[in-house]
Amino acid sequence: MSDLNREQFDKVMVPNYAPGKIIPVKGEGSRVWDQAGREYIDFAAGIAVTALGHAHPALVGALKEQGEKLWHLSNVMTNEPALALATKLVELTFADKVFFANSGGEANEAALKLARRHAYLKAGEQKHEIISTYGSFHGRTLFTVSAGGQAKYKEGFEPTPAGISHVAYNDLAALKAQISDNTAAVIIEPIQGEGGVTPAEKEFLQGARELCDQHDALLIFDEVQTGVGRTGYLYAYQYYGVTPDILTSAKGLGGGFPIAAMLCTDEVAPSLAFGTHGSTYGGNPLGCAVGLALLNEVAKPELLSAVQTKAERFKASLDSINAKYGIFKEIRGKGLLIGIELVDGWQGRAKDVLAAALDKGLLMLVAGPNVLRFAPSLIIPDADIDAGLALLEQAIGELSGS
Repeated sequence: MSDLNREQFDKVMVPNYAPGKIIPVKGEGSRVWDQAGREYIDFAAGIAVTALGHAHPALVGALKEQGEKLWHLSNVMTNEPALALATKLVELTFADKVFFANSGGEANEAALKLARRHAYLKAGEQKHEIISTYGSFHGRTLFTVSAGGQAKYKEGFEPTPAGISHVAYNDLAALKAQISDNTAAVIIEPIQGEGGVTPAEKEFLQGARELCDQHDALLIFDEVQTGVGRTGYLYAYQYYGVTPDILTSAKGLGGGFPIAAMLCTDEVAPSLAFGTHGSTYGGNPLGCAVGLALLNEVAKPELLSAVQTKAERFKASLDSINAKYGIFKEIRGKGLLIGIELVDGWQGRAKDVLAAALDKGLLMLVAGPNVLRFAPSLIIPDADIDAGLALLEQAIGELSGS
């Protein structure tokens, strides 16, 4: 396949992506190699997806074992891996019931549909309003881009579903003014990821819970990016001590295999009665086998506690870099979801840093034009943290002209 290069993408792929100039062909742990054999340190993890790094033995083993047994049934029948993963998720979280899908967008679509149907069955069609927050990102379907709080993702696709409004993130007074007895649900990311890696204030989430209870509305937490150990807790709601009615999980749940889940309580689950929603591949035996293997690893207390230790190592080194170059306005996030906002003089240059880091051998992310984002493997070795940040410092030094 040596003739397959970056130029081929432009010939055969729809141009909705603009991938980097390298093509990785192999990964192991927190390192990847491109077609030329060049090695890179991975601080991106496929956008918080490869939670245990590349080619983790437990996940490879689960995929191989299940691949020799059963790949697919459809939901006309259930399967053992789906039942085992759902049971594990119920045991480890607030949830009583699980719905499986293929992506975070699909999980959020299911959550929003469940919320509307639940409200409809209880109070009729006037109770259909959804409240979200500005700066949020919930997926790419028409419903989820409408719920998302960034207008750029709706441009050219309107009219999108109606009955959705937005309030400022962390603005409890605005939410109180907007919510009513016609509100079906409030959807919130405990940490806004794509919107800039901005953590929620505990009082905001607590207040949202109280307001939803007062108005008989459901509270949905979008934990597509914050879930599965990313914050040092299995799910971020456990860190905040605020329990939603519905939670969505994807990205890290499959460690790279496409799988997502919507978790909910027994009170709301019956609203998705037989035939009201579905997914051909949701609950696929391959995905669920890998997801269970991953969850068994990530749920270990020693792994979760190590996430915060590694996060502190990142922050200490970033503080050191900033003391030298003074380009970071704020370092924020929780656990190994880290956002680094650039100072005013560097506004709009996050992609420049991304490109310079890639040239040095470091894969990382941005969260908008002004924020660098790290979402590495939860078990990234300390040596790789140190080496990757040394490459970042070199990149910043060159961009700074020093």
